[in-house]
Amino acid sequence: MSAEKSPVGGHVPVAGGLATGGLKYAAKMGAEVIQVFTSNPRGWALPEGNPAEDALLRERDDIPVYVHSPYLVNFGSPSAETLEKSLATVRHSLRRGHAIGALGVVVHTGSAVSQTYDEAMAQIHEHVLPLLEEIPEDGPHLLLEPMAGQGAMLCAMVQDLGPYFDALERHPRLGVCLDTCHAFAAGHDLAAPGGVKATLDALVDTVGEGRLKLVHANDSKDVCGSKKDRHENIGKGHIGEAAFAELFRHPEVAGVPFVIETPGRDAGPHGEDVATLKRLRDS
Repeated sequence: MSAEKSPVGGHVPVAGGLATGGLKYAAKMGAEVIQVFTSNPRGWALPEGNPAEDALLRERDDIPVYVHSPYLVNFGSPSAETLEKSLATVRHSLRRGHAIGALGVVVHTGSAVSQTYDEAMAQIHEHVLPLLEEIPEDGPHLLLEPMAGQGAMLCAMVQDLGPYFDALERHPRLGVCLDTCHAFAAGHDLAAPGGVKATLDALVDTVGEGRLKLVHANDSKDVCGSKKDRHENIGKGHIGEAAFAELFRHPEVAGVPFVIETPGRDAGPHGEDVATLKRLRDS
Protein backbone atom coordinates (compact mmCIF):
# COMPACT_ATOMS: atom_id res chain seq x y z
CA MET A 1 0.00 0.00 0.00
CA SER A 2 1.36 3.43 -0.96
CA ALA A 3 2.39 5.71 1.89
CA GLU A 4 -0.19 8.20 0.61
CA LYS A 5 -3.04 5.70 0.64
CA SER A 6 -5.37 5.82 3.63
CA PRO A 7 -5.31 2.66 5.76
CA VAL A 8 -8.78 1.19 6.23
CA GLY A 9 -10.03 -0.65 9.30
CA GLY A 10 -12.54 -0.48 12.08
CA HIS A 11 -13.45 -0.24 15.71
CA VAL A 12 -12.66 -3.60 17.30
CA PRO A 13 -14.05 -5.32 20.43
CA VAL A 14 -11.44 -6.16 23.02
CA ALA A 15 -12.97 -9.25 24.64
CA GLY A 16 -10.08 -11.57 25.34
CA GLY A 17 -7.63 -8.72 25.84
CA LEU A 18 -7.11 -5.23 24.48
CA ALA A 19 -4.49 -6.42 22.01
CA THR A 20 -5.12 -10.17 21.80
CA GLY A 21 -8.86 -9.89 21.20
CA GLY A 22 -8.63 -6.65 19.25
CA LEU A 23 -5.94 -7.82 16.85
CA LYS A 24 -7.67 -11.16 16.29
CA TYR A 25 -10.85 -9.34 15.26
CA ALA A 26 -8.82 -6.93 13.13
CA ALA A 27 -7.28 -9.84 11.23
CA LYS A 28 -10.72 -11.36 10.56
CA MET A 29 -12.03 -8.10 9.09
CA GLY A 30 -8.88 -7.32 7.14
CA ALA A 31 -8.21 -4.13 9.09
CA GLU A 32 -5.13 -2.00 8.41
CA VAL A 33 -5.95 0.35 11.33
CA ILE A 34 -7.98 -0.13 14.51
CA GLN A 35 -9.85 1.89 17.08
CA VAL A 36 -10.42 0.64 20.64
CA PHE A 37 -12.05 1.60 23.91
CA THR A 38 -9.67 1.54 26.87
CA SER A 39 -12.56 1.74 29.36
CA ASN A 40 -16.30 1.14 29.46
CA PRO A 41 -17.75 3.45 26.76
CA ARG A 42 -20.91 3.98 28.82
CA GLY A 43 -19.38 4.36 32.27
CA TRP A 44 -16.96 6.41 34.32
CA ALA A 45 -14.70 3.60 35.57
CA LEU A 46 -11.01 4.15 34.79
CA PRO A 47 -9.31 0.73 34.73
CA GLU A 48 -5.59 0.17 34.66
CA GLY A 49 -4.12 -1.50 31.61
CA ASN A 50 -2.42 -4.85 31.22
CA PRO A 51 1.27 -4.12 30.52
CA ALA A 52 1.67 -7.21 28.33
CA GLU A 53 -1.38 -6.33 26.22
CA ASP A 54 -0.27 -2.70 26.01
CA ALA A 55 3.14 -3.77 24.72
CA LEU A 56 1.57 -5.97 22.03
CA LEU A 57 -0.29 -2.99 20.58
CA ARG A 58 2.56 -0.55 21.05
CA GLU A 59 4.97 -2.82 19.17
CA ARG A 60 2.68 -3.40 16.16
CA ASP A 61 4.14 -0.75 13.85
CA ASP A 62 2.14 -2.15 10.92
CA ILE A 63 -1.28 -1.25 12.32
CA PRO A 64 -2.05 2.28 13.61
CA VAL A 65 -4.17 2.43 16.76
CA TYR A 66 -6.70 5.04 17.89
CA VAL A 67 -8.68 5.31 21.14
CA HIS A 68 -12.30 6.41 21.40
CA SER A 69 -13.12 8.08 24.72
CA PRO A 70 -16.37 7.11 26.48
CA TYR A 71 -19.67 8.51 25.24
CA LEU A 72 -20.53 10.17 28.58
CA VAL A 73 -17.77 12.77 28.17
CA ASN A 74 -19.13 16.31 27.81
CA PHE A 75 -16.76 19.26 28.17
CA GLY A 76 -19.71 21.65 27.74
CA SER A 77 -21.84 20.31 30.59
CA PRO A 78 -23.05 22.83 33.20
CA SER A 79 -22.74 20.09 35.82
CA ALA A 80 -19.50 20.44 37.78
CA GLU A 81 -19.56 16.71 38.49
CA THR A 82 -19.96 15.77 34.82
CA LEU A 83 -17.21 18.19 33.81
CA GLU A 84 -14.85 16.80 36.45
CA LYS A 85 -15.54 13.21 35.42
CA SER A 86 -15.20 14.12 31.73
CA LEU A 87 -11.77 15.65 32.28
CA ALA A 88 -10.62 12.68 34.36
CA THR A 89 -11.93 10.24 31.74
CA VAL A 90 -10.22 11.94 28.80
CA ARG A 91 -7.02 12.29 30.82
CA HIS A 92 -7.22 8.54 31.40
CA SER A 93 -7.87 7.89 27.68
CA LEU A 94 -4.85 10.00 26.75
CA ARG A 95 -2.64 8.22 29.28
CA ARG A 96 -3.82 4.79 28.14
CA GLY A 97 -3.48 5.89 24.51
CA HIS A 98 0.12 6.85 25.14
CA ALA A 99 0.76 3.46 26.79
CA ILE A 100 -0.47 1.55 23.71
CA GLY A 101 1.17 3.85 21.17
CA ALA A 102 -2.12 5.32 19.93
CA LEU A 103 -1.90 8.17 17.43
CA GLY A 104 -5.09 9.87 18.58
CA VAL A 105 -7.85 9.90 21.17
CA VAL A 106 -11.31 10.72 19.78
CA VAL A 107 -13.67 12.79 21.91
CA HIS A 108 -17.17 14.01 21.11
CA THR A 109 -17.36 17.80 21.07
CA GLY A 110 -20.25 17.84 23.54
CA SER A 111 -23.33 19.89 24.33
CA ALA A 112 -24.01 23.10 26.23
CA VAL A 113 -27.14 21.44 27.70
CA SER A 114 -28.80 24.21 29.78
CA GLN A 115 -26.06 26.86 29.71
CA THR A 116 -25.30 29.27 26.89
CA TYR A 117 -22.93 28.50 24.04
CA ASP A 118 -20.54 31.23 25.21
CA GLU A 119 -20.52 29.87 28.75
CA ALA A 120 -19.75 26.39 27.46
CA MET A 121 -16.90 27.61 25.25
CA ALA A 122 -15.38 29.63 28.10
CA GLN A 123 -15.52 26.49 30.23
CA ILE A 124 -13.73 24.52 27.52
CA HIS A 125 -11.01 27.16 27.29
CA GLU A 126 -10.51 27.11 31.06
CA HIS A 127 -10.49 23.36 31.62
CA VAL A 128 -9.55 21.57 28.38
CA LEU A 129 -6.63 23.75 27.31
CA PRO A 130 -4.60 22.68 30.39
CA LEU A 131 -5.42 19.07 29.49
CA LEU A 132 -3.85 19.55 26.06
CA GLU A 133 -0.76 21.02 27.68
CA GLU A 134 -0.27 17.77 29.61
CA ILE A 135 0.09 15.65 26.45
CA PRO A 136 3.75 14.72 25.86
CA GLU A 137 5.36 15.34 22.46
CA ASP A 138 5.12 11.65 21.60
CA GLY A 139 1.59 11.37 22.96
CA PRO A 140 -1.62 11.03 21.00
CA HIS A 141 -3.47 13.97 19.49
CA LEU A 142 -6.84 14.88 20.97
CA LEU A 143 -9.27 14.51 18.07
CA LEU A 144 -12.51 16.50 18.17
CA GLU A 145 -15.45 14.67 16.60
CA PRO A 146 -18.37 16.94 15.57
CA MET A 147 -21.82 15.52 16.23
CA ALA A 148 -25.03 15.13 14.21
CA GLY A 149 -26.56 18.38 15.45
CA GLN A 150 -29.11 17.23 18.01
CA GLY A 151 -30.15 19.61 20.79
CA ALA A 152 -27.56 22.08 22.08
CA MET A 153 -24.57 20.36 20.46
CA LEU A 154 -21.53 22.65 20.39
CA CYS A 155 -20.23 21.41 17.07
CA ALA A 156 -22.02 19.75 14.14
CA MET A 157 -21.16 21.52 10.86
CA VAL A 158 -17.42 21.59 10.18
CA GLN A 159 -17.50 25.40 10.40
CA ASP A 160 -18.46 24.99 14.08
CA LEU A 161 -14.94 23.70 14.71
CA GLY A 162 -13.57 27.22 14.24
CA PRO A 163 -14.74 28.67 17.59
CA TYR A 164 -13.88 25.37 19.30
CA PHE A 165 -10.31 25.49 17.96
CA ASP A 166 -10.09 29.17 18.93
CA ALA A 167 -11.22 28.35 22.49
CA LEU A 168 -8.35 25.86 22.65
CA GLU A 169 -5.91 28.35 21.08
CA ARG A 170 -5.48 26.06 18.06
CA HIS A 171 -3.19 23.89 20.17
CA PRO A 172 -0.68 21.77 18.18
CA ARG A 173 -1.92 18.53 19.82
CA LEU A 174 -5.46 19.21 18.60
CA GLY A 175 -6.92 17.44 15.57
CA VAL A 176 -10.21 16.44 13.96
CA CYS A 177 -12.04 13.14 13.53
CA LEU A 178 -14.66 13.55 10.80
CA ASP A 179 -17.60 11.15 11.06
CA THR A 180 -19.31 10.94 7.67
CA CYS A 181 -22.70 9.99 9.14
CA HIS A 182 -22.55 12.89 11.62
CA ALA A 183 -21.54 15.37 8.91
CA PHE A 184 -24.33 14.17 6.61
CA ALA A 185 -26.92 14.28 9.41
CA ALA A 186 -25.77 17.78 10.38
CA GLY A 187 -26.39 19.08 6.86
CA HIS A 188 -23.28 18.45 4.75
CA ASP A 189 -24.71 16.74 1.66
CA LEU A 190 -21.85 14.37 0.89
CA ALA A 191 -24.04 12.53 -1.64
CA ALA A 192 -24.64 15.61 -3.80
CA PRO A 193 -22.29 16.38 -6.73
CA GLY A 194 -19.31 18.21 -5.26
CA GLY A 195 -20.62 17.73 -1.73
CA VAL A 196 -17.54 15.92 -0.43
CA LYS A 197 -15.15 18.52 -1.86
CA ALA A 198 -17.21 21.38 -0.45
CA THR A 199 -17.24 19.80 3.01
CA LEU A 200 -13.52 19.05 3.11
CA ASP A 201 -12.61 22.42 1.63
CA ALA A 202 -14.70 24.07 4.36
CA LEU A 203 -12.92 21.97 6.98
CA VAL A 204 -9.51 23.09 5.73
CA ASP A 205 -10.64 26.71 5.57
CA THR A 206 -11.88 26.44 9.17
CA VAL A 207 -9.06 24.60 10.99
CA GLY A 208 -6.18 24.61 8.50
CA GLU A 209 -4.37 21.92 6.56
CA GLY A 210 -3.20 18.77 8.33
CA ARG A 211 -5.70 18.89 11.20
CA LEU A 212 -7.82 16.03 9.85
CA LYS A 213 -6.29 12.98 11.53
CA LEU A 214 -9.03 10.32 11.28
CA VAL A 215 -12.22 9.58 9.35
CA HIS A 216 -15.07 7.60 10.88
CA ALA A 217 -16.47 6.05 7.70
CA ASN A 218 -20.15 5.37 8.25
CA ASP A 219 -23.06 5.47 5.83
CA SER A 220 -26.35 6.97 7.09
CA LYS A 221 -29.74 5.35 7.63
CA ASP A 222 -31.34 8.80 7.42
CA VAL A 223 -31.40 11.66 4.93
CA CYS A 224 -29.09 14.67 4.88
CA GLY A 225 -29.92 17.18 7.62
CA SER A 226 -31.94 14.68 9.67
CA LYS A 227 -29.92 15.38 12.85
CA LYS A 228 -30.12 11.62 13.47
CA ASP A 229 -26.95 9.67 14.29
CA ARG A 230 -27.84 6.26 12.82
CA HIS A 231 -24.99 4.48 11.07
CA GLU A 232 -25.46 2.20 8.07
CA ASN A 233 -23.12 -0.18 6.26
CA ILE A 234 -21.04 1.34 3.47
CA GLY A 235 -23.06 1.83 0.27
CA LYS A 236 -26.34 0.77 1.85
CA GLY A 237 -27.41 4.16 3.17
CA HIS A 238 -28.17 7.65 1.90
CA ILE A 239 -24.52 8.67 1.48
CA GLY A 240 -23.59 5.90 -0.97
CA GLU A 241 -20.37 4.46 -2.33
CA ALA A 242 -19.59 7.33 -4.72
CA ALA A 243 -19.16 9.79 -1.85
CA PHE A 244 -16.66 7.52 -0.09
CA ALA A 245 -14.71 7.14 -3.34
CA GLU A 246 -14.61 10.93 -3.61
CA LEU A 247 -13.38 11.21 -0.03
CA PHE A 248 -10.31 9.14 -0.87
CA ARG A 249 -9.49 11.47 -3.77
CA HIS A 250 -9.43 14.72 -1.77
CA PRO A 251 -5.85 15.89 -1.02
CA GLU A 252 -6.62 16.58 2.65
CA VAL A 253 -7.46 12.89 3.14
CA ALA A 254 -4.23 11.52 1.67
CA GLY A 255 -2.88 9.01 4.18
CA VAL A 256 -5.61 9.71 6.76
CA PRO A 257 -6.96 6.44 8.25
CA PHE A 258 -10.58 5.36 7.73
CA VAL A 259 -12.27 3.51 10.61
CA ILE A 260 -15.74 1.99 10.24
CA GLU A 261 -18.30 1.98 13.05
CA THR A 262 -21.01 0.26 11.01
CA PRO A 263 -23.75 -2.20 12.08
CA GLY A 264 -22.85 -5.83 12.66
CA ARG A 265 -22.09 -8.09 15.59
CA ASP A 266 -19.26 -10.07 13.99
CA ALA A 267 -16.37 -9.61 11.60
CA GLY A 268 -18.39 -10.71 8.55
CA PRO A 269 -20.36 -7.50 7.87
CA HIS A 270 -17.45 -5.39 9.06
CA GLY A 271 -15.09 -7.24 6.76
CA GLU A 272 -17.42 -6.49 3.86
CA ASP A 273 -17.37 -2.77 4.69
CA VAL A 274 -13.58 -2.77 4.96
CA ALA A 275 -13.32 -4.58 1.61
CA THR A 276 -15.71 -2.09 0.00
CA LEU A 277 -13.67 0.88 1.22
CA LYS A 278 -10.43 -0.71 0.04
CA ARG A 279 -11.97 -1.24 -3.39
CA LEU A 280 -13.10 2.37 -3.58
CA ARG A 281 -9.71 3.57 -2.38
CA ASP A 282 -7.76 1.49 -4.87
CA SER A 283 -9.99 2.01 -7.90
